Amino acid sequence: MDRNVVYVGEGQNHPGLLRPALFISAEELHWIRPDLALKDGETVEVDARIRYRQPLQKATLIKKEEGLYMHFNELQRGITQGQFAAWYINDELIGSGVISE
Repeated sequence: MDRNVVYVGEGQNHPGLLRPALFISAEELHWIRPDLALKDGETVEVDARIRYRQPLQKATLIKKEEGLYMHFNELQRGITQGQFAAWYINDELIGSGVISE
């Protein structure tokens, strides 16, 4: 306001809103199916969503000691820290967690 400048973006499709992956810290990681929980270094392909009622998206989970990385096959719009991500195998909810970054 001091310089009388207004910044605008390209709307919902602005490239800055798109990201390929997210991270969930180990402390915020919840496995509904503990028998399917990944061990450090393991990966699995899942269907995932980052917002309520979002169509499921293809993603790969990568488990590390510090937490879980979720890498999507397609860029995702508006991944936001503090929101939940959830992942499914064959339409069954397997786990979820609070997005750290």
